[in-house]
Amino acid sequence: MKHSVKRSGQKLTKRFFRFSRKATEDGIEHVQENLVERLPNVRRVRLLVLEWLLLVGIVIFLAITQGIMYRNSYAVITYGNGGTYTEATLGKVNSLNPLFASTSSEKTLSKLLFACLSAPDYSGHTGLDLAESIKSDQSGKVWSIKLRDNLKWSDGSPITNEDVLYTVDIIQDPKVNTSYSSNLANVKVMEDANGRIIFDLPRAYANFPSALNIPVLPAHILKDVSPELLLEHSFSTTPVTSGPFTYNAAQAIGTEGEKLIYLLANPNYYKGKPMLDSFAVHAYLDTDKIISALRNGSVTATAELSAADSDEVLTSNLHEKQTALSSGIFAFFNMDSPTLSNKVLRASIRLGVDWSQLRNLSNSDTPLQFPITNNQIDIDAYPEIPAYNQSAAQQALAGVTLPEEAQINIVTVTSFSELADNLASQLTALGLSVSTNVYEPNQDFLINVIRPRAYDILIYEVELGPDPDLFAYYHSSQASATGLNLSNYRNVITDDLVLGARSSTDPKLRSTKYQNFLRYWVDDIPAVGIAQVDLSYYLNKNVRSFSESNRLVYATDRFTDVSYWAAEKTVKNRTP
Repeated sequence: MKHSVKRSGQKLTKRFFRFSRKATEDGIEHVQENLVERLPNVRRVRLLVLEWLLLVGIVIFLAITQGIMYRNSYAVITYGNGGTYTEATLGKVNSLNPLFASTSSEKTLSKLLFACLSAPDYSGHTGLDLAESIKSDQSGKVWSIKLRDNLKWSDGSPITNEDVLYTVDIIQDPKVNTSYSSNLANVKVMEDANGRIIFDLPRAYANFPSALNIPVLPAHILKDVSPELLLEHSFSTTPVTSGPFTYNAAQAIGTEGEKLIYLLANPNYYKGKPMLDSFAVHAYLDTDKIISALRNGSVTATAELSAADSDEVLTSNLHEKQTALSSGIFAFFNMDSPTLSNKVLRASIRLGVDWSQLRNLSNSDTPLQFPITNNQIDIDAYPEIPAYNQSAAQQALAGVTLPEEAQINIVTVTSFSELADNLASQLTALGLSVSTNVYEPNQDFLINVIRPRAYDILIYEVELGPDPDLFAYYHSSQASATGLNLSNYRNVITDDLVLGARSSTDPKLRSTKYQNFLRYWVDDIPAVGIAQVDLSYYLNKNVRSFSESNRLVYATDRFTDVSYWAAEKTVKNRTP
């Protein structure tokens, strides 16, 4: 049986090999007969061959094109997680403690590293940050705050009421010099039995939530530190944070104070870990270096330049975002000065100066005539401001008796020097004697010029905030060395209007009081509005930053949606 099977297998194998050999021979013969021997005839039909080759090529090309188009119909280029975003800022970084942030670089880092109780939202009004709710009683004097659940510091410790109470205590301590002190002056703070933080104000304040835009410090790290030693504590160089990023490292560049601060995405941030892996803040000391860094790609973006720099900055890889801030440039008239105390003189200056020239020099697209912006509150009817009329102003000035050898001293900071020169030129054309002084916007300027009101006219920028609150700039109590009533404006009627609007929770009543205030403001002429400040943000075209639909109150509010900023592009497939 085995031998029979073996013989059958051998026969089949031999038959297969014979068949293969014959097929090979027939194939070679067929190729020889139908291809090789006919090659000399190709020249006769070369046109036909070319047409067939072209047709086959077109079919293949169309097939490939269809495949690519079909793929692109469900594939999209978008931004993904990862990457580093580097922003150029201006000013030294002396401390990372947010209570002591004074330079633009420090304020940027404060916003990236620390969350606040409240913060301006996407609409430009006061919203919630670490606080889940901020509510007042009917009097508007007692406010209660409840923190969000499961808040954590970057070291994993919980953010609690104790942290808030400690921060408020530090802010109110006279040994600690911080810009947040005025927000909480004479305010009593405690924790109630329901775990809420209670703020008891000395008087009703409808906009108190905006005053809670204060960064919170970690009590579990700092509570045993003496207030006067807080700035020197290691927390100021390696902080535990609550914001979208955490501190990683710092690199000194040169010996003049230039630094590069490296941050990492905070996985404990209450809004979720940002899309960016890391964020770097390069603190420069002058704008020329920032322009150079932008152009050579060393940094991704900057908010430290103006629209006037666009010709020098913009390249094919960069573009500019521009949006108005809730800040205004004003010419403040010192009503305590021997010269500007004369109302007719103030009125003549307002009438005889073409303020549109100053607005054009301010590089702003948003004129500002009043100390209230359209976004803050609805005003039914704004009072009319007299239109420019140089000849009428000169006639009015003819009847003004000025002190002997009187000279109007115009003061400003370096960023508004062109505005001061233009104003001086126009006042000279009116027949007035004028001098100008331009200062660096530093601590010396605040101490030696602002506090003693050492000027007749001050061209200066002030923050107007998310909601109108004219108390700081126009209430009589603030006409002091420690206040911000830069015009030394005093009027008992407007004082009542400001306090009434400040304490009222009725939007209609508040609007009416502010409207009445503006009538007195226009009549008394403590200041003239020039322009609303615009933020010019230059950035690389290959990254995603803040949405231009966001209304920004402060320049650092561009980081409100920083969790969604991105620097890495990727291809994702959609469902066909």
